[in-house]
Amino acid sequence: MDAFASFFDSQSRSSWNYDTLKNFRQISPIVQAHLKRVYLTLCCALIASAFGAYLHIIWNIGGYLTTFACFGAIIWLQSIPPYQEPKRFSLLMASAVFEGASVGPLIDLAIQIDPSFLVAAFVGTALAFACFSGAAMLARRREYLYLGGLLSSGVSMLLWLHFASTIFGGSTALFMIEIYLGLLVFVGYMVVDTQDIIEKAHLGDVDYVKHALTLFTDFVAVFVRILIIMLKNSAEKDERRKKKKRDD
Repeated sequence: MDAFASFFDSQSRSSWNYDTLKNFRQISPIVQAHLKRVYLTLCCALIASAFGAYLHIIWNIGGYLTTFACFGAIIWLQSIPPYQEPKRFSLLMASAVFEGASVGPLIDLAIQIDPSFLVAAFVGTALAFACFSGAAMLARRREYLYLGGLLSSGVSMLLWLHFASTIFGGSTALFMIEIYLGLLVFVGYMVVDTQDIIEKAHLGDVDYVKHALTLFTDFVAVFVRILIIMLKNSAEKDERRKKKKRDD
């Protein structure tokens, strides 16, 4: 937690003015061009994921099968050499479609309860992504890469919590701890992965498909958790409202 606190503290001490926002001298033109390709590919993946969710709403295809298909497409993508860009790009789009279909049941539930939740969750995720990725770009090189070890420990804790809830039966409190901790971890990964991509690009690794996949994974993880939190809060409000009516 001290590491995350130092992140926000360092940003608050920075002079966030127009000259600061223009200061991309630490990022070479080649790296900037690479980042443009990464974010453009990320946008394409998000559109493909939305299409996958739409397919679920129409045909109810989301489930374990699409989840395994998503993992399979990602593993296949990782096994293909970087120079085969069209094939790897197609596999990224396929994995995004399968991921969208897998998240489709949650999105369908949100639409049935209140479609505005879906819009608010996406906008909130996009704003968080823009803010934390922008902070990573404007920060000194490798400044927040040390958070990677802390975040990896957070992921391990999430896996253990999920394993414990599966074996011993999970409570609502444990589930929400898992959700909020996961949100904190993947928001942190937005910062770390952005700086990692920039550093790798400086060292000659310009595999924009793999880097877009990394950011896509962070984006979806944060979006799903924000949406679950909003739906849970809405359900609790409805329950309190019903209880109040019964008491009256």
